[in-house]
Amino acid sequence: MKKAHKDFNTIDSISELHRFLGLPKPGHPIVSVVNCSEIPDSTSETLTNYLNSFYIISIKKDFKGKLKYGQQYYDFDEGVMSFIAPGQMISKTTANHDLGMSLIFHPDFIRNYPLAGIIKNYGYFSYAVNEALHLSEKEETMIISLMQNIEQEYLSAIDSFSQNVIVSQIDLFLNYCNRFYNRQFITRSNASNDLLVKLEILLSTFFDHENLAEKGLPTVHYISEQLNVSPTYLSDMLRSLTGQNTQQHIHAKLIEKAKQMLTTTSLSVSEVAYQLGFEYPQSFNKLFKNKTNISPLAFRQSFN
Repeated sequence: MKKAHKDFNTIDSISELHRFLGLPKPGHPIVSVVNCSEIPDSTSETLTNYLNSFYIISIKKDFKGKLKYGQQYYDFDEGVMSFIAPGQMISKTTANHDLGMSLIFHPDFIRNYPLAGIIKNYGYFSYAVNEALHLSEKEETMIISLMQNIEQEYLSAIDSFSQNVIVSQIDLFLNYCNRFYNRQFITRSNASNDLLVKLEILLSTFFDHENLAEKGLPTVHYISEQLNVSPTYLSDMLRSLTGQNTQQHIHAKLIEKAKQMLTTTSLSVSEVAYQLGFEYPQSFNKLFKNKTNISPLAFRQSFN
């Protein structure tokens, strides 16, 4: 374990992580399944900040403490799953250990497999902790069973097929998690629809009152900050509801505003582009035509 900064440690190997948690030596050098209840209480004071080098997928049960993600703290009162990618900072702030399990694997374990490229498409590794996956009892049983299958495989006699089998199981595991997250967007539709309404109000307010010529178009990061969600979660949620991600929603509102200005003002197309935050009219023309299949000038002339 390397001391990367006076306030946190960097953990580079599964063995270091096990030592850090006060657990026995792992059964495999770069993949591990940890039963959280086995973490000894003696490590509670050392479980502070550490920079993670692994994929960590955890199912939490009866969690009584708090987790810190970035600068915010989150409480968990029910069984949930969280997904952490390499390079993220983790903080645990209470002495009570939670029940549940964690699947931990180093990026090197999947490096030579198609999963190494596919895993980048699973947006839930970029979600904030408060956007965790809530499981039904049936789903929870399935997830735990999949973790146990992975553990059983690497604890068995290692042969030339072992890594292939484990990577296939991790791939299946992540596909189920992807399914469950998409289900959550649907079953928690009230919260999702509320977020969609807030987005529409935010965009309308921005385009009606902000000085776009000076400030430019709102970014996905800005929008997600205003709505207190992570950019990836917001885009995934919107895509599940509307088929469009956050950037596409911003562009849709932009085109709506542009059409209004082209039909109700005498501003030239270049002036409209500038008023909408475009430095170059050509960029505005290209986006407008891409979204409407007609140029801004042709659109204006169709109303004359």
